[in-house]
Amino acid sequence: MPMSSDEFRSHFPMLADVTHLASCSQGARSAEVDAALQNMLESISEQGAPWGTWIDEVERARAQFAALIHASPDEVAVMPNASTGAHQVGSVLAYARRSGIISTEMEFPSIGQVWRAQERRGASVRYAGERSGMVTIDSYRALIDDTTAMVSVPLVSYKNGAVLPVSEVAECAKAHGARVFVDAYQGAGVMPIDVGALGCDYLVAGNLKYLLGLPGIAFLYVRAGVVDEIPPSLTGWFGRPNPFDFDPRGIAFPDEARRLESGTPAIPAAYAANAGMGLLLDLDLTEVRRHVHELVTMTARRLGDLGATLYWPELDSARGPQVAIRVPDPLKLGDFLRGRRIFTSPRGDVVRLSFHYYNTVADVDACVAAMKEYGEF
Repeated sequence: MPMSSDEFRSHFPMLADVTHLASCSQGARSAEVDAALQNMLESISEQGAPWGTWIDEVERARAQFAALIHASPDEVAVMPNASTGAHQVGSVLAYARRSGIISTEMEFPSIGQVWRAQERRGASVRYAGERSGMVTIDSYRALIDDTTAMVSVPLVSYKNGAVLPVSEVAECAKAHGARVFVDAYQGAGVMPIDVGALGCDYLVAGNLKYLLGLPGIAFLYVRAGVVDEIPPSLTGWFGRPNPFDFDPRGIAFPDEARRLESGTPAIPAAYAANAGMGLLLDLDLTEVRRHVHELVTMTARRLGDLGATLYWPELDSARGPQVAIRVPDPLKLGDFLRGRRIFTSPRGDVVRLSFHYYNTVADVDACVAAMKEYGEF
């Protein structure tokens, strides 16, 4: 049986005296992550440089991420971060016959900046516009045409938790022969993801947020059968068919997604990634989505009653795992809440309150009481 939310919460000792509403930046620390890091350190004491053990851990992380998104491990490349994953995708497109990249300003800046960097190689970037905290399929459809090389769409926007119409965008892009890139960083771990149902060619996510790991590792899904137009510009020994051949002249690329890998993976982050994803694989992610949506809806209603200005989609089904509120000084509010052991994530002109399966109604109560005390809306 999948774990209940109470059982899940028990794996995070820090939550005994902390209200953690910052999973959109860093997931709560679990006992499993602590134990995994200790195991990694002990492997050095016991084996010196235990490459076999370490590579097994990286391969296990690849397989666990593949399971979370309903893909094959051969379709997953291990990355140091999501930006590198985006760069690798951008670098294998030629932009000769098709030059268009469609993005949106609701995309995380680091991903959008990677697309802009492709302009020196001949790409032309256009942006699907935001309206009322959301980017609709019509905004994308108005830009996608037969000159489009790739459409980039976040599964969930980092700005306000808006869930974008990825499968509809993918259908439109495919009709024009364009590839589809999805940034799932703000959704992976708190909602079901099936890359086949989404219809995307690429999907990236990392482990420090809702996947409950640490910075230093991310994963890039590359749909089987997608062919690189040109070889990736960034490579390294882990991008070879057999990294341990130690051939300084060899530049062969494997057929699998690992062809986009480069240097040594962050081994400690891989251990932490396995600990976090191991917990998630014991959950029913449909129930996680329902639980989180209930808390988000409750929080938004109660903060709205206090007079807070919400920044989120009008459509209920498009509301993801966070509530973003506009305040005059987000950093000041974030500091105020931290002083009361309530962790949030200020960004731009909003404070983001993000929820996971370990959050409870008591967390909502604590946040609303502190916001009422603060009172500057």
